[in-house]
Amino acid sequence: MLLNNRINAFCELGKFLNQFKSTGYEKVTTVKLNDDFFDKMIRKIETAVHHNGWFTKENVVYSLTQWSNALTKQKLSTWLSAYTLSDEVSSKTIGIIMAGNIPLVGFHDFLSVLISGHKVVVKQSSNDNQILPFLASYLIAIDPEFERYISFTTEKITDFDAVIATGSNNTARYFEHYFGSVPHIIRKSRNSVAILTGQESQEQLVDLGEDIFRYYGLGCRSVSKLMIPKGYNFDLFFKAMYSYSDIINSAKYANNYDYNKTIYLMSNFKLFENGFLILKEDTNYASPIATLFYETYTSTEDALEKLDLDNEKIQCIVSNGISESHIDFGQTQSPKLSDYADGVDVIEFLTKIN
Repeated sequence: MLLNNRINAFCELGKFLNQFKSTGYEKVTTVKLNDDFFDKMIRKIETAVHHNGWFTKENVVYSLTQWSNALTKQKLSTWLSAYTLSDEVSSKTIGIIMAGNIPLVGFHDFLSVLISGHKVVVKQSSNDNQILPFLASYLIAIDPEFERYISFTTEKITDFDAVIATGSNNTARYFEHYFGSVPHIIRKSRNSVAILTGQESQEQLVDLGEDIFRYYGLGCRSVSKLMIPKGYNFDLFFKAMYSYSDIINSAKYANNYDYNKTIYLMSNFKLFENGFLILKEDTNYASPIATLFYETYTSTEDALEKLDLDNEKIQCIVSNGISESHIDFGQTQSPKLSDYADGVDVIEFLTKIN
């Protein structure tokens, strides 16, 4: 299958997804196969929302928008220009075991395998198994040759040449044992951190709320912890967070907020809270839903040193330009195609499989 054909098919998928936005759905006549797929996509979005109580329509459509923005000819070509890819690929079968914490969380692996010319066998989480197979059917309709390259299974993956598996720290041990004899990428639990200095603007802190609350904080790129200077005043922070107060209207989120607040108060932990977000001082990174951990530092150098020591627990770091590797406020859930989970270059991995 020609590389240019693979790129073009994903570009068409990007155009198709661009019709489904938070501002509304608009059927564009120039989008290929719309008569067959547009209305079905609307039903798939509704099904995904009903299937998983954490997958609100807003968050599902947000995910679709991020991918429609990424799947353009220019962005795909720029991303792939860093690699030596050709039409003459000895296609291998790559098993992908996907997480299900946020909508389409495994799409980047799916894209990477197919765009590099390999075949994919996908085992999805039952929490997120509605939309990706439908998008795969669209790709196959655009280019029927994809039918030989894409398959899904609900059983244990067998007959593979390499594996990309994402799960918890516990399941990672199982993955290491089961897939240890083949080339593999095995991802464990990670969380994201924001470093605040007290010099952030109100606008930046409002943007930080996007990093905290998008997908209810369930993503590995969701900020679950703050690093703050000693004596930090939370007043400006809480004022900025107020624009996200409607999140408490979600029954599942509210139940977690009430439960965690009760547990912490019964344990006599010192808390800051504003009616929909709990702040608790804690050295851990994985905070519960509706809770944000924080830790103080005496200098930004000390904060960076600690985060560097714990780098295997951290997906990304948000700050106001403290380091070139850090992400701007409000951007954690809008990664570029070259932003690989756990910092492991999937395309490079795939090009080296013999």
